[in-house]
Amino acid sequence: MASATEYDVIVVGAGNAALCAALSAREQGSRVLVLEKASEEERGGNSTFTAGGFRFVHDGLEDLRGDVLSDLSDAEARQIYIPPLPADLYMHDLMKVTEGLTQEELASLLIGRSRETVVWMKSKGVRFIPMFGRQSYKVNGIHHFYGGVNIEAVGGGWGLVDFLVKAAERAGIEIRYRTGLRKLLQEKSGAVSGVLAFGPDGYEEIHARAVVLACGGFEANPEMRTRYLGPGWELCRVRGTKHNTGDGIRAALEIGAQAYGGWSTCHAVQWDISAPPFGDRVVLDNFQKHSYPLGIVVNMAGERFVDEGADFRNHTYAKYGREVMKQPQRAAVQIFDSKTIGMVRDEYRIKQVTKAEANTLEELAQALDIDVAGFVRTVAGYNAACQPGDYNPAILDGKHTAGITPPKSNWALPIDEPPYYGFVVTCGITFTFGGLRITPSGEVLDTTDAVIPGLYAAGELVGGIFYQNYLGGAGLMSGSVFGRLSGRSAGQHAQRPARAAAE
Repeated sequence: MASATEYDVIVVGAGNAALCAALSAREQGSRVLVLEKASEEERGGNSTFTAGGFRFVHDGLEDLRGDVLSDLSDAEARQIYIPPLPADLYMHDLMKVTEGLTQEELASLLIGRSRETVVWMKSKGVRFIPMFGRQSYKVNGIHHFYGGVNIEAVGGGWGLVDFLVKAAERAGIEIRYRTGLRKLLQEKSGAVSGVLAFGPDGYEEIHARAVVLACGGFEANPEMRTRYLGPGWELCRVRGTKHNTGDGIRAALEIGAQAYGGWSTCHAVQWDISAPPFGDRVVLDNFQKHSYPLGIVVNMAGERFVDEGADFRNHTYAKYGREVMKQPQRAAVQIFDSKTIGMVRDEYRIKQVTKAEANTLEELAQALDIDVAGFVRTVAGYNAACQPGDYNPAILDGKHTAGITPPKSNWALPIDEPPYYGFVVTCGITFTFGGLRITPSGEVLDTTDAVIPGLYAAGELVGGIFYQNYLGGAGLMSGSVFGRLSGRSAGQHAQRPARAAAE
């Protein structure tokens, strides 16, 4: 075992939340070490595989141009409409999708500090742009943004991580790759005093005055998925990194940390059925298929099983992957016709896609191994149920079906203009909702609700924010807010002995 090395703060993980924590701790004057289980080439955790979108409070486009989208030209601004996102709407939508289970204190911190955190990230070198390709529809020549998550980091998730890594390097933060957490070290008092890590040179005890856990959930661990999410979950695809195997959660639970949040639920989406077992660093998140509100979704028996138009995509996509998981063969097919295929997101146009095109519904079903009779019957019933009304994909237009189950509550256009298109999907898990309980300062609590001194947490392994479902753009925002918060708290905690000695 290598000799001990002392730092002020150790941050475990190297995604968005971890890097925000490291930068925030460094601002307190702390010597910071980041431990990344992956190689440098695979760095960034799940953040790398995201679109880089953030949901934060703002007053609309002119407000954003002041300190977030400062590079936007007047000509570009004239072609954009971004509705304001007030704090009360953010809270309403978060509580709506999580069935009111979100811990309100954490939600208030997430929402209340969202805007200032985005501005802080921009001060660290992160650049932001509107999400033209994924969160807007062009109506009368104007890009109408919808759904509350309208701003992304330049370069998506990969760009976000790259910006933050460069900021960490400029700040003198050490990043150690291929080094994973095995155990948390404690003093006799119970205070966390560092980590036992395993890296290229074997085991090493690395001492520090504070540790921030920001190394993700357990979505890449099939044993934990099956134990907590249920039978069959060992068979799902993992959208992101293979390295999020619950290491931080398990290490904390071993020293008495309190399990908290939605342990039996997760963020899971419709994911191309030909995607590999883990995230592809070239294709990134383009295996996702999120234009289902424009069409219908059927299982291999040809039956619909979700309300594709229940709400904006941002409010439903993270739970519909679980619905696909319940279907025969854990598979489904998204169906579009010539009226809507031109509006689907860019991810439908990649080479690595499982699709078919046909001039009749029967031919499409045969090409995709869907039960032909069941599929034709479903489409006929759906078409007959579509009610008249004005169609507008940028709003909840109320154009719905009547007399069928499940209904389609918005954007219900008949599937009746060939050619017809089908895209085959399965379930792709993004991250798990169960994790550790923290205080508003980011401190980890034990099973008696007492603070574990020197231990902090941020990102996907924080429990209590997401239950049952997820609000698009709130994940990266949560990681940033609580990463900054926990890093600051850890940095301040680490500096107290030095300040006391100086006094």
